[in-house]
Amino acid sequence: MPEGRRRGIHFSKIYSFACCRSKFEEQHAQIGKRGYSRVVYVNDPDNPEAVQSKYRGNYVSTTKYTLANFVAKSLFEQFRRVANMYFLVVACVSFSPLAPYSALSVLGPLLLVIGATMAKEGVEDWRRRMQDKEANNQKVKVYGRNYTFNETKWMKLRVGDLIKVCKDEYFPADLILLSSSYADGICYVETMNLDGETNLKLKHSLEVTSHLCDEKSFQKFRAVIKCEDPNEHLYSFVGTLCYDGKEYPLSLKNMLLRDSKLKNTEYIYGVVVFTGHDTKVMQNAIDPPSKRSKIEKKMDKIIYVLFSVLILIAFVGSVFFGIETKKDISDGRYRRWYLRPDDTTVFFDPKRALLSAFLHFLTALMLYGYLIPISLYVSIEIVKVLQSIFINQDQDMYHEETERPAQARTSNLNEELGQVDTILSDKTGTLTCNSMEFVKCSIAGTAYGHGMTEVERALARRRGDALPEASDVLSDVQGHDGDPVDSRKSIRGFNFRDERIMNGKWVKEPHSDIIQKFFRVLAICHTAIPEENKGAGEISYEAESPDEAAFVIAAREIGFEFFKRTQSSIWLWELDYETSNRVVRKYEVLQVLEFSSSRKRMSVIVRNEENQLLLLCKGADSVMFGRLSKDGRLFESQTKDHIKKYAESGLRIMVTAYRELGEEEYRPWEEKFQKAKTSLIADRDISVDELANEVERDLTLLGATAIEDKLQKGVPECIEKLAQAGIKIWVLTGDKMETAVNVGYACSLLRQDMKQIVITLDSPDIDALEKLGDKDAIAQASFKSIGKQISEGISQINSVEESAEFGLIIDGKSLEHSLKKNVEKSFFDLAKKCSSVICCRSSPKQKALVTRLVKLETGKTTLSIGDGANDVGMLQEADIGVGISGVEGMQAVMASDFSIAQFRFLERLLLVHGHWCYRRISMMICYFFYKNIAFGFTLFWFEAYASFSGQPAYNDWYMSFYNVFFTSLPVIALGVFDQDVSARFCLKYPILYLEGVENLHFSWPRILGWMFNGVISSIIIFFFTTKSMINQAFRRDGQVVDFEVLGVTMYTCVVWAVNCQMALSVNYFTWIQHLFIWGSIAFWYIFLVIYGSLPPNVSTTAYRVFTEACAPSALYWLVTLFVVICTLLPLFSYRAFQTRFKPTYLDIIQRKRLEDLETQNSSETRPFKQKLHRLRERLRQREL
Repeated sequence: MPEGRRRGIHFSKIYSFACCRSKFEEQHAQIGKRGYSRVVYVNDPDNPEAVQSKYRGNYVSTTKYTLANFVAKSLFEQFRRVANMYFLVVACVSFSPLAPYSALSVLGPLLLVIGATMAKEGVEDWRRRMQDKEANNQKVKVYGRNYTFNETKWMKLRVGDLIKVCKDEYFPADLILLSSSYADGICYVETMNLDGETNLKLKHSLEVTSHLCDEKSFQKFRAVIKCEDPNEHLYSFVGTLCYDGKEYPLSLKNMLLRDSKLKNTEYIYGVVVFTGHDTKVMQNAIDPPSKRSKIEKKMDKIIYVLFSVLILIAFVGSVFFGIETKKDISDGRYRRWYLRPDDTTVFFDPKRALLSAFLHFLTALMLYGYLIPISLYVSIEIVKVLQSIFINQDQDMYHEETERPAQARTSNLNEELGQVDTILSDKTGTLTCNSMEFVKCSIAGTAYGHGMTEVERALARRRGDALPEASDVLSDVQGHDGDPVDSRKSIRGFNFRDERIMNGKWVKEPHSDIIQKFFRVLAICHTAIPEENKGAGEISYEAESPDEAAFVIAAREIGFEFFKRTQSSIWLWELDYETSNRVVRKYEVLQVLEFSSSRKRMSVIVRNEENQLLLLCKGADSVMFGRLSKDGRLFESQTKDHIKKYAESGLRIMVTAYRELGEEEYRPWEEKFQKAKTSLIADRDISVDELANEVERDLTLLGATAIEDKLQKGVPECIEKLAQAGIKIWVLTGDKMETAVNVGYACSLLRQDMKQIVITLDSPDIDALEKLGDKDAIAQASFKSIGKQISEGISQINSVEESAEFGLIIDGKSLEHSLKKNVEKSFFDLAKKCSSVICCRSSPKQKALVTRLVKLETGKTTLSIGDGANDVGMLQEADIGVGISGVEGMQAVMASDFSIAQFRFLERLLLVHGHWCYRRISMMICYFFYKNIAFGFTLFWFEAYASFSGQPAYNDWYMSFYNVFFTSLPVIALGVFDQDVSARFCLKYPILYLEGVENLHFSWPRILGWMFNGVISSIIIFFFTTKSMINQAFRRDGQVVDFEVLGVTMYTCVVWAVNCQMALSVNYFTWIQHLFIWGSIAFWYIFLVIYGSLPPNVSTTAYRVFTEACAPSALYWLVTLFVVICTLLPLFSYRAFQTRFKPTYLDIIQRKRLEDLETQNSSETRPFKQKLHRLRERLRQREL
């Protein structure tokens, strides 16, 4: 059965421009050639030729791995780490007799590290797969062989399938619209996920298919679509529909893109032309990259340094070993006879000293392997997972309205959050909440509307002006004289308060007739459609833009309610200013001259009940004032003053005007206009535009509107804090330049004292060339113009003083040329000299390219943040991608590394969690290298002491457990819990974030300093221990210190020293850190007792060495205390020197806080001291 179609409204009959008709263009001649070879068999996907084409399916995947490549690709990721590759080689060699310890002690930790990391990667990718599965398993109705529409999964769609999509559903693939619930085949589409714009786009079907309205009509319908191949161009489409032996041109206006949503239309029928990764939105996406943090990449370089040190000391030891071995037999005499050099293996053969030295070198490479911390990677993985849990559970980043918490979708990049240099942000849905509100207006030279916008409050704060009370903010209900007015519930899109014209009081105003005309323009000059909620008795509006909806709502609230529309008429409930009665008025709509970016205005021509012809117009002030008649400029001066104030307040301005037309003027114009609209000539649009210009003249000014593009809560404050932290912010948006600039002011990205550099191709010369259609000439002139504008911008900045600030604004066409190889360098040089950068009309591909340019040119960490599918490319291209889990679906979140519900949470994510994570990971890695060098070099000093014999200083199990039990847990606790300052102070002092931007905690001086401290600690531990204990009577029977006792004492000193160094480095102690630090030391003693109690063939050199030799000896405890104190002195002395003479940002802030506290205490105790002094004086006088 055919469903009800909205036959009353044929919008295609009244739209004036090329929005509703396709025409053959030059590109259509390319059909069938390279790049235009796709053939779609409509309603016949099983056609043999269609099957032979082997087009992609509609399955979409955003995962990093597949089941087939997980093991191989994940292993590749693991062995990109130098340390893992080294230990793999060592594990292989450890099966030979060269190994100083068993193969299991090397292979076991390696398998543990690799396995744990692969498991983590697998779990994270599995979550992405589940989200993909949810999207792919959504249902859509497909026309089947039984001639009915049956539900099937998105992923099963094929090219050529006929599908039905209902209101508020997303399109599962790229479709060509065949028909809709409207009789003339139009539909409204929300493309927020694609270009970030909230306004609805009008799409239409070809007239030849608009009659297809039910299942029966599709039974014999067959057609062939020939079109362009899959590409990333969102704003173009070329194709033809072959039906009944005729060809009909197809354009973007006939196309419905995947991830856009059907709005204000009950249903549509469409044919699938692009599926899955062939769709335009997926063509704009890039493969999920394997992101590694800069710290992790630098860690590989540190491993190279340590590996070089390892080779060096192994080589030095081997050289000395070879020399000493060769000397063992000299002229037939044995120097070290107790080693039996006459009866030995190849590993110690004086006759083949060179070979023995080489084999010793291999042994030394394994022995000193403790310099390379294998447990570092798995410890970091554990720490990052725990850090991610804290981010996920942060209540201060939980959005109650949507019940969405922050989510760390990968833990690989936690520390990168603390090093962000540049943020590249989307606008719509990211900075704004997709809500336009009518807040002020100027009518007949009088300003209406009270309260302050967010920008006005920000300006007042910067100037130091006194801020009004909260009751004067726009969001409050306040009258002109401070008296409360109508306290009804808040209305979306309307935040206007002024008792002079509300509640019908406008009829008493001096210019009530102009006020009436002003709001009539707002109520009539639009393309919105009213929808009545019969249950609530309220009318809502579906409009092509949120601005338009706000205008209609404002007119309704003042008393001009638009409630009905047909193809040719509009009905309003009006308040008559003469009688003060509410009446119904009908206006016959004759023409609609649509808004476009080039025209910057919209007009309607209507006939009222008095048979008057009226042209009602609204548009940008830049084009409207030039179209006023001499007699129509009565209030021009006052209106311009108001417009200037509104612009300074960050409001979007629209000027309204009207004109009465005579029948003798309108009839000839209408004939020419209708002829131009229906012509098929190439320059039809130009002819229509010229005729519109002809009638839109000699207007009479009525006033101006001021719309606030409502920002998300806390956006200006967040941007200000991020700027204080030294972070640069770029805005990349698909919106028009005017919109983006207004939001720039609203969120404090642009300021009134900031000079603007605008790069655009909207010039008369370029427009003239575009009309001629010479593409080569257009490209050449555009390239030349962009180069000239960039050079002039750089010259302008260089010619002024350094304190001046600049904002760069560039549109999409200009950006396309600026990103070319021979221009991008100069473009970036200009951009980096500016405090703020706004890129308008940017396609998803351009967003990704700009992000790549910034990342490569700066060499520093970039963060992209967005909320729609159009932002996926830049999220994946940036070092860090942050998705907003807002109203635009989950595409951005699925492709992101972190997700938050509101832009303001970015402040806490970076300044608190980012700062903490960067500092913790940096300290953790530096400490790891310190403790391994301190331990590893004691092995080297001992081997030197033992003639480089290859004999370890410690028991095998001592060495195996060093990184597992005795020093690992404290460093993990440091990485998870340590805080240099609280979250409150991180936000209070954003300057602390500069530690990460400048990489102070993981710079080469810092890293080498910790390594040097490790070498110093090893020297102190080894030489102080040996000098204090060798040749000393140690046991009760007078025996001196032996190998076992010396090893236990040195190892005890190492365990105490590295854990106490940790205690000195910790800023914020928790009971867990106390437990781990002192528990690790205690566990060493417990281990010695338990392990030493095992039989000698198991415990070997540890057999009862602690209970019988070390514990009863006072020398053991005194040496431990003395050596540990001496080991801590270098770090303690350095920190004291640094705090006094070269303080860090933290030291400066702590000193300032201390001074402020002392000043406060001093001011509080001064009155008490004065009273005490007076009391003493009185007592002295009494004594006298």
